Amino acid sequence: MLQWFTFHHGYAFILGCMIGSFANVCIHRLPWQQSLMLPPSHCPNCQQGLRPWHNIPIISYLLLRGRCAYCQTAISWRYPFVELLCGLLYIVLYEHFGLSLQGMIFTLLATSLLIVSFIDLAYRIIPDVITLPGIIAGLLASTLVTSVGIGSALLGVVIGGGLFLLIAIISRGGMGGGDIKLTAMIGAFLGWQGVFVTIFLAALSGAVSGLFLMAIKKKGRKDALPFGPFLALGALLALLWGHEIVHWYLRV
Repeated sequence: MLQWFTFHHGYAFILGCMIGSFANVCIHRLPWQQSLMLPPSHCPNCQQGLRPWHNIPIISYLLLRGRCAYCQTAISWRYPFVELLCGLLYIVLYEHFGLSLQGMIFTLLATSLLIVSFIDLAYRIIPDVITLPGIIAGLLASTLVTSVGIGSALLGVVIGGGLFLLIAIISRGGMGGGDIKLTAMIGAFLGWQGVFVTIFLAALSGAVSGLFLMAIKKKGRKDALPFGPFLALGALLALLWGHEIVHWYLRV
């Protein structure tokens, strides 16, 4: 285990935790269209500005015992969880892609998906400020950097966004506009094959989660679930193990 976990894995984890801290800022501020830079980090309850040692990913939360250093208001568990999750995600991405430009591109995608997931869970929206530039970035990356290619990327945008747009029209609002643009962004990065795998895995994980929540009486049959997190999960699985999943499915 120690031989596998190298200096680069540790660096990837630390970098991921730091980016996860910034992701928390995005999750908190983007839904309200607030600046990501100003005002500096502060307690949302007492408005006191945070010192540098209050902002150390994960560690500060543990040292402060999950409470504001000034007013002692409880800090949401989401903050260390997102930082830890982002750190672990960066280890997996490094292991899969190594130190490469392609790896950097897909790390950007993964971070965006993480931010989108928690925003959708908390606010039931997916900000255009992530998805619309993401579509353009995905098309450029597929053309210039990754092996997806512009043709497959364009098909991914059309198929992913078009399919969800059709569902939204037929269901009369059963699918949100944010989900449509998010799927188009995923298609731009992963291509048409990747977006098909993403949609399949998202539908499967969403159905399983819905049945589980109904079984434990947390949701009813008519209660809607935010679909963004399932699309994000499906996209990450398709990105990392899409070919293996397809081959396994075809053998079953």
